[in-house]
Amino acid sequence: MKKRSRLEQLGDFVLGKGFYIVLLLCVATIGVSGYALIHNFTAKPAASSPAGGSASVVLPDLPEIPEEPAPVVKPDTQARQPDPAPAPAAGSDDPEPAARGQEPVVYTRPVKGEVLRPFSVEALTLDPTLGDWRTHGGVDLAAAIGTEVLAMGPGTVAEIKQDGLMGTTVVVDQGDGLRTTYANLAAKPTVKEGDTVRTGDILGAVGDTAIAESGLAPHLHLETRMDGQPMDPASFLDQA
Repeated sequence: MKKRSRLEQLGDFVLGKGFYIVLLLCVATIGVSGYALIHNFTAKPAASSPAGGSASVVLPDLPEIPEEPAPVVKPDTQARQPDPAPAPAAGSDDPEPAARGQEPVVYTRPVKGEVLRPFSVEALTLDPTLGDWRTHGGVDLAAAIGTEVLAMGPGTVAEIKQDGLMGTTVVVDQGDGLRTTYANLAAKPTVKEGDTVRTGDILGAVGDTAIAESGLAPHLHLETRMDGQPMDPASFLDQA
């Protein structure tokens, strides 16, 4: 029998068992190729870097601002009292404005006679006793001798004197710089120094003791002064 060459033997092997080996290698190659394809298809793409590179911003440390506590509102446990009514404003020509919270001063006429000689400190008037022209710092109210003289307003008897010209005189201090003078009274007043008098209290009686005004009919000489400056008593008599 003729001996076959190696090439012929290899051909027989390929046609025989070698066919299955080759087939197996082909299947393995196909499997590996499919696995690689599927892996590349499902893999996530790498994140692209920004064109300018990565940029970072560093903020400076800011001081912490403390939070203000919310105001605590306390409940009003007491009933709100109504505001007191404002006191009425006193007029600029009111000679004796009432003090805040006090009763207003009530005035009365000392006697109810007519004015014989008015108050005049800026213009000269005829003095019927001396017969010349001069100022007059009070008012002369007609009243018969013996007529009771009443306190025009409340106050304290500050002085009782026998004046050489105006006769028996009673001075009442009404406070706040106001003083009232009653002159040409009878010799003996019914009050004494230091007495407290109210509006309408009797101070004395009309007399004829004022030598400087003896040319007039019987009367009461009435003066009012604020801080030593003469004022027209009519501003008080108008309130009576």
